[in-house]
Amino acid sequence: MEKIILTGDRPTGRLHLGHYVGSLRRRVELQNSGEFDKIFIMIADAQALTDNADNPEKVRQNITQVALDYLSAGLDPAKCNIFIQSMVPELTEFTFYYMNLVTVQRVQRNPTVKQEIQMRGFNDDAEENANKKGTPVGFFCYPISQAADITAFKATTVPVGEDQAPMIEQCREIVHKFNTTYAPVLVTPDILLPDSQACMRLPGTDGKAKMSKSLGNCIYLSDSAEEVWAKVKGMYTDPGHLQVSDPGKVEGNCVFTYLDAFCRPEHFEKFRSAFIGRKVSFEFNSLDEVKAQYRAGGLGDMMIKTFLNCILNDILDPIRARRAELEKDIPAVWEILRKGTEAAQAAAAQTLREVKQAMRIDYFNDADLIAGK
Repeated sequence: MEKIILTGDRPTGRLHLGHYVGSLRRRVELQNSGEFDKIFIMIADAQALTDNADNPEKVRQNITQVALDYLSAGLDPAKCNIFIQSMVPELTEFTFYYMNLVTVQRVQRNPTVKQEIQMRGFNDDAEENANKKGTPVGFFCYPISQAADITAFKATTVPVGEDQAPMIEQCREIVHKFNTTYAPVLVTPDILLPDSQACMRLPGTDGKAKMSKSLGNCIYLSDSAEEVWAKVKGMYTDPGHLQVSDPGKVEGNCVFTYLDAFCRPEHFEKFRSAFIGRKVSFEFNSLDEVKAQYRAGGLGDMMIKTFLNCILNDILDPIRARRAELEKDIPAVWEILRKGTEAAQAAAAQTLREVKQAMRIDYFNDADLIAGK
């Protein structure tokens, strides 16, 4: 059986560091590993419309932004198919058929759905929703739509963040239900989580549980070096660490969470020069040493923020440079999307033919039915 990846993002804004460590960096590694036969990267504009139906222009404009982020981060159209979800109409048909295999109660129990509904302030209580809108059916059916995306390409591997695990589990349930009800056509996908706890869900710069565009606590892949430094300087640390001499807490300190996610051994020697001229030198050789000193006292927040800023800009500099080049020829970016979408539609159409045959609803290809047997 072929090894196939399906993953993607909603185009509701530029991609940020949470996307990068949660899945994008891993996608590039998997793409370059040569271990997979096919890779499909989806710009999920149809899913973005489920809670942005009143502002399709926002979604439309951000397709270009997400495509630029993908390509500048290292996704290679020669090795993967980057496509636009709504331009593959077969996905809508899959979703419609799968809706009959899932109960309302099951979707309501999905913890990711419940969390996302709460985050967006949807309220389905008729007595309380004067200032809030109810949950759109399209948004409520998001897990079913995601199952359609995954199974249409017979994906064996889905790289996602930890918060998407309930979605993959529900997809597996739909696959099992379909295969046992009709025929074993669909492939059961495996989830591929980030390889470290810090990357599972990167907190926002304000210390909130999740980096989110709507919360305004993101560092974007396209942010300038000046913007990154301004956001790092304002990062939440340990509120009890008032003086440099005070012992500090590493746990819950988002600067250290970011260091866990991004710091590599070579960064210590590489960025030692950034501290020349300061009262306190930065003579550490490992992140464990930095943490031990911070816990003991004697290491200021601006020191560790300066170190983190150096690391983040070291990662983002080549991404920004590639993006600047790509922005010179936006039509070429859209040609990449067109070709990727054509390949995706061909793959989805083949799976849909198999699904309809298994369900015995491919009527005009059913010789026995036409013959009246």
